[in-house]
This record gives sequence, C-alpha cells and structure tokens, in this order.
Amino acid sequence: MKTFCGRANPTTGALDCGEESEEYDYHQEIARSCYADMLHDHDRNKKYYQGIRAAVARVRARGEKAIVLDIGTGTGLLSMMAVTAGADFCYAVEVFKPMAEAAQCIVEKNGFSEKMKIINKHSTDVTVGPDGDMKMKANVLITELFDTELIGEGALPSYAHAHQNLVQEGCEAVPHRATVYAQLVESELLWSWAQLQPVEVEGARLVPLPTVGHCAGAHSVCDIQLSQVSPQSFTPLGPLCTMFSVDFSKPVSSAFQSHSSQFVAQSGGRAQVVLSWWDLDMDPSGSIVCTMAPSWTYPQPKMAPWRDHWMQSVYFLPVESSVSEGEELRLTVCHDDYSLWYSLQLHSQQEAPPSRPCCTCQAHLVWTRPRFGELNDRRRTETYVSALRSVLREDSVCLGVSDGSLLPVFAHMLGAKKVYGLENSRMTKQVIEQVLEANSMKGGVELLEIRPDQLSSNDLGGEQISVLMGEPYFSTSLLPWHSLFFWYCRTALAGLLRPTATILPCSATLHMAAVEFQDLWRIRAPCGTCEGFDVTPMDEMVQRSLDFRESREAEPHPLWEYPCRALTQSTAVMTFDFTQCVPQQPISSQGSLPFTRIGRCHGVALWMEYHLTDDVIVSAGLTGPISEQGECEWSRHRKQGVYFFRSPWESSDDGRAAVSYSFTFEPSLGDIKMYFSIEAQ
Repeated sequence: MKTFCGRANPTTGALDCGEESEEYDYHQEIARSCYADMLHDHDRNKKYYQGIRAAVARVRARGEKAIVLDIGTGTGLLSMMAVTAGADFCYAVEVFKPMAEAAQCIVEKNGFSEKMKIINKHSTDVTVGPDGDMKMKANVLITELFDTELIGEGALPSYAHAHQNLVQEGCEAVPHRATVYAQLVESELLWSWAQLQPVEVEGARLVPLPTVGHCAGAHSVCDIQLSQVSPQSFTPLGPLCTMFSVDFSKPVSSAFQSHSSQFVAQSGGRAQVVLSWWDLDMDPSGSIVCTMAPSWTYPQPKMAPWRDHWMQSVYFLPVESSVSEGEELRLTVCHDDYSLWYSLQLHSQQEAPPSRPCCTCQAHLVWTRPRFGELNDRRRTETYVSALRSVLREDSVCLGVSDGSLLPVFAHMLGAKKVYGLENSRMTKQVIEQVLEANSMKGGVELLEIRPDQLSSNDLGGEQISVLMGEPYFSTSLLPWHSLFFWYCRTALAGLLRPTATILPCSATLHMAAVEFQDLWRIRAPCGTCEGFDVTPMDEMVQRSLDFRESREAEPHPLWEYPCRALTQSTAVMTFDFTQCVPQQPISSQGSLPFTRIGRCHGVALWMEYHLTDDVIVSAGLTGPISEQGECEWSRHRKQGVYFFRSPWESSDDGRAAVSYSFTFEPSLGDIKMYFSIEAQ
C-alpha cells in the first residue's frame, strides 16, 4: 500500500506530497497522535471506568447479559475496562487499520481476547447478524468520538447510525450525555485573532479591510488551552450559559439545530467573542462528571485536570456589538453534523438562525488566527517600522519576500522610491491588494505572483533591489527554522541585488534552552499501566515509537499554551548570515549548556530570533528574559520547536551536569539535524 504524506520543504517554501513505501511505519504516526495524552489523562480514565462499571451493573441488575459496543476504540482501553467491569462481550470498532492492529496486540497481551472482538471498520459499515461483524445488537454503547468542539469528529452521524442499526432500544450509554456551555466576552487579545486592526506608521493610519470587519470569518473552530488565557485579558458580558445537551442513550439527530439562551448583560462593553466548553455526564444521574472547563473556573485552579486531546473553544462573532449593562441579550448556537457557530441578538430581535460561517473577504483564508494576532501586535509593528526607517532612502527600491506581509506597505508609507512584493498565491496577492486599495495606495506597491528564482530584471522595470526585506513568514513553515526559506530566496535573487543592498533581516539565530514542562511531557511519556486500572494500554511496538523515534526530531508546539521552566540559560546555538548566499557545505555547531536550576528536564525548547539590523531583534520564541525561577514567556504568534528526551533527567543547580548539543544545517535539505545528551561534568 502506498501512502502520501505532506512535508514542509524549507528549500522551496512549499508543502511537498511525498510517497511512502509499503514499509512506512504507521506506528510513528500513532505515537504522534494524542493517544499518550489520553492514556495519561487520569481524570478521563477514572470517570470512564466509573461510568462503564455503573452501566454494566445496571444491565446486569435487569438480568440481561451486558453486550458492549465500543466505537472508536483506539488502544482498546475502554473495551478492556468494560470486560473488567463484568461485560459478557465487547465489540471494539476502530477504522484506522494500524491502530486496530495495535489494539489487537494490546488486547491479546492483556488476556482479553476471549471476550473482545476488534472490528477494523467504520462503525457505519458494521453489520449485525449470524454472519455479520456483531452477532447481536449491543445494550451498552461506549464511545470516545469527541473533539474540542464535541461533534467535530462526526459523533452525531455515528451515534445516529448506531442507534438505528447497532444497539438495542433503551441501551445504556457511556457517556450518558454531553452539555455545551458558552460565555459572551469582550477581549482585545482574542479579538485581535479575528480582525485586522488599524496601524499607525509615521503619523499615518493604515486602515483594515472593510470586508474583514463584516466577514463571518473562518468556519473552523479556534481550539486553545483557555486555561492559559488570563481572566484579566477578557471581560465577561454575561453569565456562563447552558446552551444545549445531547442524550446519547437515545436516538440522536445530526440535522441542523439551533438553541438559544437569554440573559441580562452583567456589564457594558463590546460583544466580540464566545468562550465555550462542554461536560460529559458518565451516568444518568450526573454524579460522574468529566468537565472541560478551564482551570480558572475551579476554586483551586491547580487542581484542574490537564488534557490536550480536549481543550476549549473560542468563537468570534461576525461583527462586534455594543451592549449595555442590564440589556437583554440572546445568545444562539447552531450546529450541523460537524461544527458549531454562535450569533448574538440584541433586545428582542427576532432573526433567523445564521447559516454556517463562511469567509467572504479571503483574509481569514490567507491569515491564520495567530497570524492575525502577529499583524495586530503593535510593538512588533513598531520594531519593523523602526528597522525599515533606519535603512530606507529616497532612492530605495524594495522587494518584500514573505507571505501576506504588510512590510511592503510600510516601506511605501515610509517613502521608498519603489516597492515590490512577492506573493506565493493569487489569493494572498488579492488580500494585500485590497489593503492597498482601502488605503488609496494601489499604485504604491506592485505585487508579483512569481517565484524568486523566476524573477527577472524586467519584472522590476530594469531596477536593482536596494532593500530586500522579509519578516520572514511563510504559511507552509512548520518548524521555526523552516522560515530560513527567506535565505534561499535571497540566494535566488542575488543577481538582482545592488552590491550595497541591505538585507532585512540581516541574520537569524537559532536559540535553545533545556526545559521542564508542567504538563506537555505527557504527550510523549511512556504509556505503561494506567493509573487505577491494571492493563498495559500500549503494545511494545507502539511503545518503541514513543520512546525512540519521537525523540529523534523536534516537533512544533505553541509554548505559550504549555507552561514550562527553563533549567538552563537560553543560548544561541547557530547563526545564519543572510547577507551571504546559502553555503554549499553543511554548517555545524556543538557545545554544552550547564543546568542552573533544579527540576525534571523533559527536553529542549528551540526558537528563532531575527536580527532586522545590527541592533534590532525580533524573537519568535522568548518575549522576555527568563525569570530567576525559570518561568518563560513565549510569543503567541509562532510555534516553537520541542525536542523531547527519551526519558526525563533530574537536574540540579550545582553545575555537575549539562545538556550537550550538536546541530547540523543541511543546505540541500533546508533542515537541521540535531542531537542532545545529558553529560556529567
């Protein structure tokens, strides 16, 4: 079987689709999934086990055999819980073949084969009957089909089909019900992820696209670790509202529905954002509850369970509305079979429920939410404007190389003679053109939809480039150093640069610090026996993937959502000189970084810093110095790299141990190979 996998190619700035051989190890993909996080979620596992035991007991109390259907079994953990709880038989359905094979190994290893059957199908393809996948319909339905939005993984259609074809009427369901909650808030921080704000440049005002302000935005949910968004960064305009519930023990509809909650505004402000999460009641009485509520809703926030497979959701209203304290409001949530969306009605407005949001301005298709936040970061904009001001002259001919960047617009506003911008797509080019048109600058910047290696002097009107500028930002970049594509662009454009041309940024540095994660370590931690339940949920093959393959390369994570402590100082480990072309030979760097704080070292955080000029630096990682205790503040705009160690290291501050590192930048690949070890001094 051939498999196609998308990978970022830093030398071309594109996502390449590569064909994998039949020997491609899917277990690495399993290891990269959220299974480890789920298996380490003690609160989730405990609540599921309690709910399953109670459901099996209720069936047994009626004098019936407990026949279980587990849809989306994954590792088979919930099915093994059911058998342990006394179920007579369990049908465990898993559509992903490598995961189904792993589950089969796990089930056999733990001695559950006689009372379990792994079915490698989508649940809607499962048959019931003497010759079917299931000999009889189940009377206990167990599922874990949920995502951060609750229904985004197709839970409703799967439930609808199961009730019609696979389970008995009046079956027990675990979970029994789900309830969705929402709260209307004003938040400058969160709103900056959805709308482009005005920008001040040298006393001139750059206004946003009018179409963006009236656009419903991207239809995909914004899922984040809301616990890391401080309550000080938003103002609740109303109470936490119960929006709707779904009873999974009864037939479920996946048709369009809308639900409303009326309330009185608690304070005045701008209604911009809806915060949302959900609870699972594992039993009919609601005595076993698994909640997704953020930590700041808890009396003791540190007691809140951490999980990454389920987070919280942020929904942006199509337009902001002014509300007054005491005003009657109605918040409406709509859903189809896969997604939710919210709308707000003021006073006694009677409006038809809005259709599913769809971006009409194109900006929400071009700029991600973190990118919106980056473009709206005033301090960052001032830094770039200051750097541009220091290098621009009246005769400057500027070329911008970044995706959907405002740098060419800023260069024009600062008085450059001529400004060009390279864009990677027609849509991105159109969005920037709309910005120019909205600010009466349409002739001030010429946008070219052309690759750097195809650009000619004719495209520049015979001029040579005096200022080559980039943020750099490229939409296809996954890891921090993938933005080194700017270096490849600079190299391809070498023949079009003046001998005295300014390159902005002039260089970049790769930085690292060894860190102790508060919780993120769980996603790569070995999965042995589950706490409170005596089974081994990972077979040896999958475990090897977690222990070895995953630790050999870095992966991207937005570290502002995942608190960590630095156990070493931060240091620059590689420098990339953009004033020169990309070298032909690899660049290597080795060294060691002593531990300066006591802690449990889980790995290394990696990020890029861009030197716009000799004395102006923009960090895509740490946004300030590391505190004495090791606390770190990370940029919300970019993902950082994380290299997880095979096993954590107990560090001390006595200088007797250090993290040794070795980096090699491969010009032919545009990627960085890295190796770390802990060494005693």
